[in-house]
Amino acid sequence: MSDMKQTLLAIGCLFVAGNAAASSAGEYMAKISDCVACHTTEGGAPMAGGKKFSTPIGDIYATNITPDKTFGIGNYSYEEFEKAVRQGIAKDGHPLYPAMPYPSYAKMTDQDIRALYDYFMNEVPAADTKNKDNEIPLLLSARWPLHVWNWLFVEETAPENKTGQPTDLLARGAYLVEGPGHCGACHTPRGVTMQEKGYDASSAEYLTGAMIEGWYAPSLRNISMSRDELKDLLRMGRSQHDALSGPMSEVVTQSTQYLTDKDLDAIAFYLLNFNHKNGVPVAADGAIVYAPTDGKTLYSMYCSTCHGDDGKGKDFTVPSLVNNTVVNAKDPSSLISVVYQGAETPQTHGNISFKMPAYKEVMSDDEMTNVVNYVRGTWGNGASQATKDEVSAIAK
Repeated sequence: MSDMKQTLLAIGCLFVAGNAAASSAGEYMAKISDCVACHTTEGGAPMAGGKKFSTPIGDIYATNITPDKTFGIGNYSYEEFEKAVRQGIAKDGHPLYPAMPYPSYAKMTDQDIRALYDYFMNEVPAADTKNKDNEIPLLLSARWPLHVWNWLFVEETAPENKTGQPTDLLARGAYLVEGPGHCGACHTPRGVTMQEKGYDASSAEYLTGAMIEGWYAPSLRNISMSRDELKDLLRMGRSQHDALSGPMSEVVTQSTQYLTDKDLDAIAFYLLNFNHKNGVPVAADGAIVYAPTDGKTLYSMYCSTCHGDDGKGKDFTVPSLVNNTVVNAKDPSSLISVVYQGAETPQTHGNISFKMPAYKEVMSDDEMTNVVNYVRGTWGNGASQATKDEVSAIAK
């Protein structure tokens, strides 16, 4: 092949690769905000709604946010779109349910909201999918109390403060985590009216861990890993010593794997800024009481092949159980769920998914309790005992 042909071929390959990797500012913001997670049901058109969410007052369904003019948001002006995203108020004036994280989106800049609007109106294919009716008892279906809820918990929009883009590393990380990333929606405990107990770092409750869909989303404060390891988790769903599963696996697949390296740096820097511990947290020997014989035997039979007798796993493949966030969480639900139903790391570009088998048909509730407590009480892990009732609750 001539030098000229090789040069043209190389230029062509770079052009194609560049187009494949490119995305508009709006598409990037939609991925950071993980819009697809709530507004796309399995087998449905992208952003066409229909996904069910169970709430204390009944089941609600995500709406169609494609530019379809009959069932979607095709008739929304930018001002109406901005009001829905930041304030939770639909075009016709009714308040949206705060299953949509608009208290977090209220922190987004005008520039990013405008980019989102342009993306939804011009790049998302319209889908004539009718919205599903919510399944809420009549006595609980009134929406006027949500105006009071919004008044209490949603910050006032101040356009003059929302025009610029945060560029400082810490400020950018705070913006992404507290705003479009809405990490607190899963990782912050909620109050009696289902509001997050804190929406930014000024609250002592913010990102301290919470239950979500039968999983415990661990505290994001005092993370004991390096910035590079945290970035690997967000980008690939696994790092040298750890791996993600459960609802967070979907977040990586649909959202965080698309973050730029600069934004990954910012998020990791912000989260690790909460870290006030010196060194790695460990428990004193003998602090945890568990059934060592049964738990250790079961671990050796079912777990040690992959995780090792020392619990350290295999780099970038099998997570270490030593000082593991899920293992040491104050609520053992996520660890129990992993043992009970198995786990799968996210499928991301250039990285295959790894699976852990489920043991629900293999272990009894007593056996599962013992192996969970063996893991939580060994190798210096500092977690309290799980109970058989907690295992049985996950099994149900």
